[in-house]
Amino acid sequence: MNATSAFLYASTVLIWGSTWIAITFQLGSVDPLASVIYRMALACALLFALCKVRGISLQLSAKDHRFVALQGLCLFGLNFWAIYHSELYLPSGIIAIIFSLIVFFNIVNGRIFLKRPIAINSVVGGIVGLTGICLLFYPELTRLSSTGDALKGFALAFTAVFIASLGNIAATRNGLLGTSVWTINAWGTLYGSLALMVVALLSGTEFNYDSSFEYTASLLYLSVFGTILAFGAYLKLLVILGPEKASYSGLLIPFFAILMSTIFEDYQWTLMAATGFVLVAAGNYLVMGRR
Repeated sequence: MNATSAFLYASTVLIWGSTWIAITFQLGSVDPLASVIYRMALACALLFALCKVRGISLQLSAKDHRFVALQGLCLFGLNFWAIYHSELYLPSGIIAIIFSLIVFFNIVNGRIFLKRPIAINSVVGGIVGLTGICLLFYPELTRLSSTGDALKGFALAFTAVFIASLGNIAATRNGLLGTSVWTINAWGTLYGSLALMVVALLSGTEFNYDSSFEYTASLLYLSVFGTILAFGAYLKLLVILGPEKASYSGLLIPFFAILMSTIFEDYQWTLMAATGFVLVAAGNYLVMGRR
């Protein structure tokens, strides 16, 4: 991995890992779906403004619009809707484990849709890393019930992972066109916002706003850093590294979130969690190292 890829990779993990704490300030009096719509709509407006100020072309062919719409629908729309709803039934740690499966979804979908070869080091590294994540979140796994609500949460989370993986494949295809990532993500967030609006209107979501400093500050952080910058870096990674390696950040994000929790929330380490920490790092080495 060269210096540029390493910077983009680290930026993606650090930003998305920190959004776990930022999202906690979004939960409360505002419907989660409304908060996501605010986040995506703000990111969309800022991206279009950025393209206008910097003179970046927003032109796309009709065919490219279809694939960017698919990316937006999957990455900026339905994926978030399914994840937020799964959190009504499952703890965040379990969802982090389920979402880590995107590594394997991307390997399979990359092979099916992009004809990318399956690298054994990516498969083995993914298994090692996923094992580490399970150890990190073992306490939440032991508290998991087998009720109907838990199964509903699992179904929603698995659906979210599959949708996100399809979005990754579409984003890889779009990035290979040579079009600016800012253009792709500007249109992508627009399509994602529109999809979420349709879901909100059909479900009768109430649109209110929390005027507290914490809510507004976290919304700005999630829009600018968590959406514009992180998704921009991730799209470049999808093109440079491929969806298999880029998606390994999905394992490192909860890994970094645990570190953040140690600093800000007094997370208590155990021998099992430390072993998981080592396994995630080892899996990352296997995925990113040369065969």
